[in-house]
Parts: sequence; structure tokens; C-alpha cells
Amino acid sequence: MGDYAYVYILANGYKKLYIGVTTTLAARIRQHKDCVNPQSHTARYNIDQLVHFEIFTTVTAAIAREKQLKGWLRIRKVELIISTNPGWRDLSADWGQPILPGPGVEVVGQQRTTTKTGILPHSAALRVRMTTET
Repeated sequence: MGDYAYVYILANGYKKLYIGVTTTLAARIRQHKDCVNPQSHTARYNIDQLVHFEIFTTVTAAIAREKQLKGWLRIRKVELIISTNPGWRDLSADWGQPILPGPGVEVVGQQRTTTKTGILPHSAALRVRMTTET
């Protein structure tokens, strides 16, 4: 995950928002969820649900987007979140869980994968083969 930069928006149950930028999205979200800094804004208001994120190839572009989003009115930020995540689902909720294939996909092998941080959004890489439904 370190090859890209990410702008992310976190929310709590009351839809209080936090916008941040990072090059290690999974690790940064884990820090928010674990309240690594108990005095931080996100820890004080229990803002730990990833509701939106964007990927950039440069940190400079990500920082520019973060500044742009922070300059928006709250209603515009909410509209952005709703456009991609209408249920305000925590997008990091299944990170680390096995990926289950959908209909028409057969699992033919499974391989564990790791990163420098040991954190991945998905804990296993699956080899799959498309099947035809009869």
C-alpha cells in the first residue's frame, strides 16, 4: 500500500467527519480504531469508520485533494460520501477477513500474502476460475 497516497474520510455514528491523508491506509485506519493518541480529535469523538477514500499516485496530489475537501462545506462532503457509500458503511470493516467468491466463481487455490507492515485490506490472495452457469 505504500506505493500510493490516500485521502480518507472517517465518520462516527453521529456523522461527525475527519479528513486525513496517508501513504499507509490500512495501518493509519488501524491507528484511528485503536485510539493510538487518546487526546486526538478522532479518539475524543470516536471517529473511526472509514466512509470514503481516494487513491493518488503522488503525495503532492493527495495533499492538494485533502486541502480541497477540507475547504468544502459539510453538505458537499456528505454528498461525496453518499455518492459512493450511501449507507455510510465502514469500508474497513471486512479488512483482514477472507474474501468469499460470488456466483460463477470457483476457488482453485489460496495463497497467504504479507506486506512490510503485515497489514492488508484482504488477508489472502485467491486464485479463481470463472465458471459458466447452466
